[in-house]
Amino acid sequence: MERRRSFPDVLAGGIFVLIGGAFVVGSLSYELGTPLRMGPGYFPLLVGAILAALGLAIVAKGLVAGEVVSFGSIPWRAVGVIVIAVVFFGYSVRRLGFVPTSAVTAFLITLASRRVRILAALAVAAGLTVASTLIFVVGLQLRIPLWGPWLSF
Repeated sequence: MERRRSFPDVLAGGIFVLIGGAFVVGSLSYELGTPLRMGPGYFPLLVGAILAALGLAIVAKGLVAGEVVSFGSIPWRAVGVIVIAVVFFGYSVRRLGFVPTSAVTAFLITLASRRVRILAALAVAAGLTVASTLIFVVGLQLRIPLWGPWLSF
């Protein structure tokens, strides 16, 4: 009987364990409290422990009952466009403002797929810009300028 291992499952489970472990370690610098009077570190500790346990289960599944997975070619265009869009957002959100930066970033990320047409990408970008503005600026009240100094009206 041949044992197969699933490298993607082992890798994903390992990432879950690392992220969960980071949350556990980070939460230990805060007061934990008790289950009835939770401190600020209690919830991150609980979430990190659950995430690490799920990661270990995924690693175990990948080592025991894996399947042969063949990877296709890497979509370099999509990887490049997404990286450029994220870097653009990080560098320009304070200068251009949240609305134009979100619109350009969403448009670029939508164009990462070869199957999307320009009008569909514009519609998705408009919808994501409105939704993200309502969520982050209006709902969560983040102090991000809607229009930056480069676009002072």
